[in-house]
Amino acid sequence: MRVFVLNSGSSSLKFRLLDVEEPGPHEQPIPRDILINGSVKGIGARATLEIAGQGVPHTKSVESIADHAQAVRCVFAHLPTSLAQVEAIGHRVVHGGERFSDSIVINDGVIKEIDALSELAPLHNPACLEGIQGARAVLGPTVPMVAVFDTAFHRTMPAVAGTYALPYELAAKHRIRRYGFHGIAHASLVDGYLAHTGKPAVGSRLITFQLGNGCSVTAVSGGRSVDTSMGFTPLEGLVMGTRSGDVDPSVVNYLAQREKVEASEVERWLNEESGLLGISGRTNDMRDLLHAAADDQDTHAKLAIELFCYRAKKYIGTYLAVLGGADAIVFGGGIGEASPDIRARICAGMDWCGLRLDAERNRSAVSLEPGTASLISPEGAGLSAYVVAADEETWIAKETVRCLRKNL
Repeated sequence: MRVFVLNSGSSSLKFRLLDVEEPGPHEQPIPRDILINGSVKGIGARATLEIAGQGVPHTKSVESIADHAQAVRCVFAHLPTSLAQVEAIGHRVVHGGERFSDSIVINDGVIKEIDALSELAPLHNPACLEGIQGARAVLGPTVPMVAVFDTAFHRTMPAVAGTYALPYELAAKHRIRRYGFHGIAHASLVDGYLAHTGKPAVGSRLITFQLGNGCSVTAVSGGRSVDTSMGFTPLEGLVMGTRSGDVDPSVVNYLAQREKVEASEVERWLNEESGLLGISGRTNDMRDLLHAAADDQDTHAKLAIELFCYRAKKYIGTYLAVLGGADAIVFGGGIGEASPDIRARICAGMDWCGLRLDAERNRSAVSLEPGTASLISPEGAGLSAYVVAADEETWIAKETVRCLRKNL
């Protein structure tokens, strides 16, 4: 089946056209070929469109693109292939709430329900919906579309991990619970580790790190999420590029009173002006911070890096307790895949649990092909460490085929 994947971010769109081998009974879909790959970055103004693929020269152009619906139309207009070849569309949707615990075929009712969940993900769900509407406008209603939810992977969390200690009826009334995010990325990290090692999901215990501008860590048992660092929103958990991560909730009211602003403004600070950017006072780019800490002896940059790694290390300890030990730590995401220094800092001093890195393997594990993995700990280590290049688009394609076969 030829599947076109649309992965909508708040101001970006990644896309991929793949051939996926349809499964037999009790088998998983197998992606065969990536035909087209590309992205649109900077949606909302002058955006950059890049396209490459099999027998297709790499092209890069600047377009005026107002929203994701227009971005999708622009992508299809530039595709060097016939739209008649597209047999299905797979869409990443960030928030599925309590309603969607699995991928689902999109119809008008599903669109309305995704729209209703936009209040829980105001930066992302509307963008996903625009992508869905743009694809429908171009391809019409006959090409099946599937929504693959970032939150769905975490719906296997037990109640003890997914519940906040709030008044129960109040939390239920307003659907306040720990949803977790980055689920597609974490599922891809698990998939990449299992494929590389040849180990079965059953009985496996993994701690997966998705480290980029947004960061999260998940405890995975038997291939299923049992706890994760992000909660009701993507603000909870690790220190991130511009997000604070875990913080005492009383800080919000305290700052609102002291700075004489609304609570919503403080929440914006926690989301947009905190994390690496807030601590360093200069940037949310880990590469720049590492250079500043080394070259300029910038103490704020040093503190930002140390806090980032310290918080990650704390979660390793937490999830080792949750899982009762682990087989491996798996690093992914822009920082997790590309920064040997950060991986080494996070794992330093963890010999007590069998976790240590092989310096040469760790230095070499960069620029991996999507979906591939590399061992960065010594052979036979008590707790192994791997880098996996997460491949969200391929995972979405597999889920799309699986969902369509299930609904035949």
